[in-house]
Amino acid sequence: MNVDEFCAKLWADYVAMTPQAAKIKAAFEERGETVVNDHVAFRTLALEPIGLEKLEPHVLALGYERFEPYAFPAKKLRAFGYLPPRDDLPRIFLSELLVDQLTEPAQEILRRCAEQVDAKRVATSDVLWAGRLWEPIGWEEYQTLQAESEYAAWLSTVGIRPNHFTIGVNALEKYTSVEAVLGVVEELGFTVNDSGGRVKGSPDVLLEQGSTMADQLAMPFADGKERHVPTCYYEFAKRYPQPDGKLFQGFVAASADKIFESTDAKEVKPSGADS
Repeated sequence: MNVDEFCAKLWADYVAMTPQAAKIKAAFEERGETVVNDHVAFRTLALEPIGLEKLEPHVLALGYERFEPYAFPAKKLRAFGYLPPRDDLPRIFLSELLVDQLTEPAQEILRRCAEQVDAKRVATSDVLWAGRLWEPIGWEEYQTLQAESEYAAWLSTVGIRPNHFTIGVNALEKYTSVEAVLGVVEELGFTVNDSGGRVKGSPDVLLEQGSTMADQLAMPFADGKERHVPTCYYEFAKRYPQPDGKLFQGFVAASADKIFESTDAKEVKPSGADS
């Protein structure tokens, strides 16, 4: 699979989980804009056989280069950014949850999930849009994870797939600020993530970001019932030039920390059944 096919597969899976993204992208295109994807992000667990080191080779095989590491101590995460082999391709952001830093009950749930994953399945690049590779967890288990780590709860139900795509504001002609883009998003009826402010970052750190709150879709649980849980969201990023005149290529951990909260949901709704 070449890198263009890879990106197309990611987008197809992403919009299936994130109906808002197709609507937002179409709205900007209808306004005469060219929508360029700044980066795509993935989440995983620091557990065999799905740890970051097992997923990274698929990215590197496509010509991506590891760029910078990032740490999120409060959320118990680590991540790497990857630069693409061509300028017209998105950057990649791959993060993992440091499971051994969670409480024993949460660790037990997540280890049971990871133990069900066939290592051979992880050896193919389509694992990056495979979704949940384990049996549905219990509703109470989901709540246990959610109380401790929204990231863990998200991953337990949604699985391994694109967590978000990102509109590159630099490529837009009419809507040249993140705030202007967020205004259009709200006009379309979508909720903006305001954790840490509507626009995270600043020209001083060479990157500004904003995002929607994630869509919610019905996902199955161990009791056979489906409940609405957060899936994926759309991000918007504007990069600023460095002293050498080239656009900043990395990410800003303090801003990304708040962007992660685009999938937070303190309450989720049952679908067709009581919780």
